[in-house]
Amino acid sequence: MTRALALITGAASGIGRAYARRLASAHDFVLVDLRAEPLADVADELRQAGAAVESLAADLSTQDGIAKVTGRLAKGDVRLLISNAGAGGYARLADVAPEDVAPVLTLNGVAHIQLVHAALPGMLAADAGTIVTVASLLAFSAAQTNEGIPHRTLYAAAKASLVAFTRTLAVELAGTNIRTQVLCPSVVATEFNHGAGFDAPIAMTAEDVAQAGLTGLSLGETVCIPGLEDQAAVLEAFAAAETAVLNGGFRPALAARYRQPEEASDR
Repeated sequence: MTRALALITGAASGIGRAYARRLASAHDFVLVDLRAEPLADVADELRQAGAAVESLAADLSTQDGIAKVTGRLAKGDVRLLISNAGAGGYARLADVAPEDVAPVLTLNGVAHIQLVHAALPGMLAADAGTIVTVASLLAFSAAQTNEGIPHRTLYAAAKASLVAFTRTLAVELAGTNIRTQVLCPSVVATEFNHGAGFDAPIAMTAEDVAQAGLTGLSLGETVCIPGLEDQAAVLEAFAAAETAVLNGGFRPALAARYRQPEEASDR
């Protein structure tokens, strides 16, 4: 059996590790994580399951770390990219140190886009491939004032950009055999959410999130929200609202509320 090559970031634990375990029967791997020791443990586990594994220790909040992984992707042999690495960065914007702004945005947004950009040429040449970016349900939380949601300005901004990126990319790739998906889990029972104020009873397991993502791919879902029962109807309404905003605002005349009183009375 021919085994496809999957590159997974954030592979040492949580969702990344759960994906790797589910894929081990049919895939070989390039595993990426900042933490070399737990990454080696996952690699050993997958080798025992019969997979060939390369390990890359890389910090994807830095351009050097991104370059290390994009250089590997440039070989063109990866057919499944699961861009999962991220960090919370939960804080009020005013409380974020200036030197932390770029790393948070890079790890949670920019790195994903650069990795996808590097993986695409090989997939397009083969006319085969799958791209999964892992965002968050908080990508849709900008208007929420619920005090139970953590402060998240930078994190939500990065993840919202990732949702828009992946959805738009799916339109660009229509007509090819390359599938794209953005995975938007809520709270997941991993160390990622320590310190965010979440209690375990509301958390989904990483294994369930990975199962949802892979099943969603088989269903043709570009957006996968693991806990949302009526996803198709909700996302259809969401897209309709976007269309109303886009079409309604695409006109040369000012909306009435922005006109001078005498100008409004002339119309």
